[in-house]
Amino acid sequence: MKIDYFETEKAVGKIIFHDITRIVKGKTKEARFKKGHRITAKDVPVLLDMGKKHIYSIELEPGDIHEDEAGEKIARLLAGSGLELRGPSEGRINLIASRRGLLKIDVPTIDALNRLPDLVVSTFHTNSPVDRGENVVGVKVIPLVVQEESIHAVEEIVPPGRPAVNVLPYQKINLGVIITGSEVKEGRIKDGFASVVRGKTRYYGLEDPPLLYVEDKAEKIAAAIRQLIDGGSRLLVVTGGMSVDPDDVTPAGIRLTGAETVKYGAPVLPGAMFMLAYRGDIPIIGLPACALFYRATVFDVILPRILAGERLTAGDISKLGHGGLCRGCSSCRFPHCSFGKGGYC
Repeated sequence: MKIDYFETEKAVGKIIFHDITRIVKGKTKEARFKKGHRITAKDVPVLLDMGKKHIYSIELEPGDIHEDEAGEKIARLLAGSGLELRGPSEGRINLIASRRGLLKIDVPTIDALNRLPDLVVSTFHTNSPVDRGENVVGVKVIPLVVQEESIHAVEEIVPPGRPAVNVLPYQKINLGVIITGSEVKEGRIKDGFASVVRGKTRYYGLEDPPLLYVEDKAEKIAAAIRQLIDGGSRLLVVTGGMSVDPDDVTPAGIRLTGAETVKYGAPVLPGAMFMLAYRGDIPIIGLPACALFYRATVFDVILPRILAGERLTAGDISKLGHGGLCRGCSSCRFPHCSFGKGGYC
């Protein structure tokens, strides 16, 4: 490329080759002058106030790619389903979620891209629930101009047709809920689980589930699970009775159905006494009582992954220990925090 520099006072009539950003501390950060703007006499004092004593123009040569074009090429390679491109602005291309869903990032791929010179790719955590319109990835090429070889290096890491970022849609699964506890079944105390589960599942677009109240007997719990499955439920949540006390028989009841236990006990706090099993293709969640007291628990970490169509393994749950400790903030911001986002490596 060929570069010509001009003193700002002598640059009237010249065309700006890249966005020029203006920052006012605590107030604004914006592209005050956009790429392609022709400088006028009125612009000169503004540019000088921004610290721009020189303006330069660039003439591209064969093999040169402007930062905006390069950023868009890279963003298109990264973007899979459920995403759309926005930009460029200030040399940056954003990937925006085009639907509500679960963000899936190929983390080793992003790491490899960020080891290349002249490129930055910044993302949300993988396995983050995201809403439509959220900016989940930012792509920025550092220099104003790169060579075609830079794009080829990216393509070796992210070949066309193998995107590294997707937003998986949530599936409309028929949910069934079993609330255990003789004290609840007998009306000695008021149930609190139903409203908790409904509140969480409504967020994902699920219809309010049928509820069965069962005393603390393994065979009764197993029979209730079978009843809901026969009635069309394809995701079961069994609440309570998950600790080690003699009366806590929910895990035994789940096993009596012939379901395969994936993991009993999760390295997530709150939620350690969590259980996940599968009866065929139907996931069965044993939900501990912590869900009654905490805004975010292991249930909020696992549920979106199941609704996005994942079949979780014991290894998937074991990996949640990194990032599995809730900070217990006075004002909960989940899912806009690190809780439960560590299970990707």
